[in-house]
Amino acid sequence: MSGQAPLNATHDPAAKSWVASANGGDTDFPVQNLPFAVFRRRNAGEDFRGGVAIGDQVVDLQALARYVAFTGAAARALAAAGLPALNALMALGADAWRALRAALFDGLLENSSLQSSLIDCLVPQADVEYALPAAIGDYTDFYTSIHHATAVGRLFRPDDPLLPNFRWMPIAYHGRSSSIGVSEQAFHRPCGQSMAAEASAPVFTASRRLDYELEVGIFIGTGNAQGNPIPLRDAENHVFGLCLLNDWSARDLQAWEYRPLGPFLGKNFATTISPWIVTLEALAPYRLPFSRPPADPAPLAYLDGDALRAGGAFDMELAVDLQTAQMRAQGLAAQRLSRTNFRHCYWTVAQMVAHHTAGGCNLRPGDLFGSGTQSGPSPAEAGSLLELTAGGTRPLALASGESRTFLQDGDCVTLRARCAREGRVSIGFGCCSGRILPARAQLEDGRC
Repeated sequence: MSGQAPLNATHDPAAKSWVASANGGDTDFPVQNLPFAVFRRRNAGEDFRGGVAIGDQVVDLQALARYVAFTGAAARALAAAGLPALNALMALGADAWRALRAALFDGLLENSSLQSSLIDCLVPQADVEYALPAAIGDYTDFYTSIHHATAVGRLFRPDDPLLPNFRWMPIAYHGRSSSIGVSEQAFHRPCGQSMAAEASAPVFTASRRLDYELEVGIFIGTGNAQGNPIPLRDAENHVFGLCLLNDWSARDLQAWEYRPLGPFLGKNFATTISPWIVTLEALAPYRLPFSRPPADPAPLAYLDGDALRAGGAFDMELAVDLQTAQMRAQGLAAQRLSRTNFRHCYWTVAQMVAHHTAGGCNLRPGDLFGSGTQSGPSPAEAGSLLELTAGGTRPLALASGESRTFLQDGDCVTLRARCAREGRVSIGFGCCSGRILPARAQLEDGRC
């Protein structure tokens, strides 16, 4: 695929930054990463603007444009990146993104002639707050983990867990962009209809089976004209980068409403993403071949290609942590619930883009995809409580003495991701955290 960024000087494992915190092995943001976000200083009355992470600092791209004169594509990209949302930068395309990233890399390297100018553009991450990185016009949530689809299907259809279309195309539904929030989002437990197994009529109540979903977010950069599908070979040129995404799910509401048209109130109350978008160029050293089990059908021609097979997957370790209100009160750290890897994804980023546009759908800069819950082949690699607790029948024991089948009020869920490979500097995505507040709706009968 022509969109796959080749390795270049920005991936040099020997490269160090004059920002000391970027050189430790435990940082998510070495100079080889340089992800984008939208930020402002907390309680300073400032406007939001674009920034790039380096160690424990943020490069203020609006300020940088005043101090440093980049040229050509890098200059145009820098001007767009200083705005309150990154849509204009996303619209410029892959050549502009790469030019800006290369210019920032050069300026942040040890002994860079730009150090004296750039140092005045640094803001400590501890002092900032984040906004959504883009104005998200449309949000599509995919269903691309065969391990998740099989495990969930087994709970409801033990004799035929995986629907036949799953192996032939990336399944998805259109979600609600208005309720997407950035990390540290707090939201109220949703209410809606649910139908107990033994009941003859549904009830309207607060969800009792609230869950998280460990997902990867995919931000679209350049769009396409309506009626013009994006071919697989060009798909990644239309992807600005990846983030973490938690598609919170009310399983009891979802189970009652999803037939025949799919998720609605069970999904539309909140989705949380991490603030930092890691570019596909930064992820180039962590690519893997894309393959299918030999017995599975090969993708149809519009979803297949040699370049996809050679490097269409990403080696990206994903993890979920839970901290309950009681754990916080006891001073206990968050507890790791599961760990898996994006390499297990049955459909790739490029295939999602190609299939989404195959019928003529037009994507726009800032549109967001969710990868669907990412689970691995073993039960411990499950990306949701629905799987980890076998539909709520096997509670998880927590270090605080509590147990969980589904999430309770006050619970805080944090997603993390990291890419590592021998001979390369590891990079991370920051964190994606969200906290559950009690249901706010009040009915006369007091049920919700």
